[in-house]
Amino acid sequence: MGSVGSGHIDRQVVFSVFETLSDPTEPLTTEDVASAVGCSQSVVQATLVSLDSQGQLKSKSIDDSTRVWWRPSTVAAFDLSYQHPESDSTGRLARGPGEDLLIEQILEASPVSIVVVDPSGQIVSANERAEEMLGLERSEITSRTYKQPEWNIYYDDGTPVPVDKHPVTRVLKTRRPVYGFEHGIELPDGTERWLSSNSAPVFNATGDVDYIVVGIEDATALKDREDKLTSEETRLIELSSEQLFEPFVAATDGEFQIDIDEVVRLPDGTALEYLTATGIPTKTLHEVFAHDSTVLDTKLLKSTDEVCRLEVHVEGLTVPLVFESLEGQVISLMKTQSDGSVVLTGKLPGDLDLRTALGEIRRVYSDIEVVSHELDYSPRLLYNIIEDVLTEKQLAAVQIAYHSGYFETPRASTGDELADRLGITRQTYNRHLRKAEQAIFEQLFESTGKGRH
Repeated sequence: MGSVGSGHIDRQVVFSVFETLSDPTEPLTTEDVASAVGCSQSVVQATLVSLDSQGQLKSKSIDDSTRVWWRPSTVAAFDLSYQHPESDSTGRLARGPGEDLLIEQILEASPVSIVVVDPSGQIVSANERAEEMLGLERSEITSRTYKQPEWNIYYDDGTPVPVDKHPVTRVLKTRRPVYGFEHGIELPDGTERWLSSNSAPVFNATGDVDYIVVGIEDATALKDREDKLTSEETRLIELSSEQLFEPFVAATDGEFQIDIDEVVRLPDGTALEYLTATGIPTKTLHEVFAHDSTVLDTKLLKSTDEVCRLEVHVEGLTVPLVFESLEGQVISLMKTQSDGSVVLTGKLPGDLDLRTALGEIRRVYSDIEVVSHELDYSPRLLYNIIEDVLTEKQLAAVQIAYHSGYFETPRASTGDELADRLGITRQTYNRHLRKAEQAIFEQLFESTGKGRH
């Protein structure tokens, strides 16, 4: 598909692989790219590393043996803005009559935030997107130089970006573009954003840098997603509550455990809680839930001598729903410890104030107390991706299908029953489920390249 020489392949061949994707910024592994261009991984690796060093691609190590690569979304646009003085017959980027107006119109129409810097470092132009991005009026932006400390930009670890490392400084020094420079910035209103910029020189007729064009993207959402995909800080917590535990403890003689497998909110405001109980008779569970005012009905999904799985239809405040609203999860609603005590175990976001969380949980049981808590880092890569790509309806469809035993043989629940739970027709439910399954399989196979031939 392209010439191979000196251990590299033509960069356009590599770019074409990303351009064939529905999302050109989708990350690919070295194996994915090598398979697409039809050459060895070692040759592709060398080219990818080179493009990464030039800012043409970005990369991230996923584990000890895997690195993914992707193309920043503004790089392609800036390939056009950069013209090297020796790249055409005249060696210069000349502007004819009316071109200044045309350039200004292009900058204003651009969906990317753009500022223009002259060789002295003064910002001479900014488009409307830049005003919105930086939280400043255009006159305020153009009253500054790029290196003024008021910009307050910093690296991932909070260290300020020194002037000599600033991409505009590097462009002025090397006369080469700088792509994919990422940094944090504190805006005038005190909020923080994560930005990604591409800076390219434009030369005048004498070969000197006429100005530097800087395109800026708001990468805050991408940064948050990257942090979330890499690892998620959670607080593992154990709680006690006599009000919650007493009905179950009074009805059992030995050790028991009730795990919460999933919580699914329904369109009518109610919710389904899927639980697995060990060491407690099914009849006992039904009797206890029958006296719980929040429980509308229960359905037995599976039962053996020691273990049973239930679908509990609830309305109002329950502990699992409160945890879910706090972006946490109840792991075990109750579990007998070796010393005979019973605890509730769950996890909450690590940055959530514990007192705030307890205040919300005590709305259900006022005697809730903390037994223990600790911070933990737990990767949730695939689950978070699935949460992002599925709509709420698709996620609910696949959640209740899985936890209701729809995929088991024989099925513990029918499609009609699941559709009825969601208050939709069987046809609509099937459509949501098929789309969810397709999206999940695409993430498993297409995004990794394993579905390509």
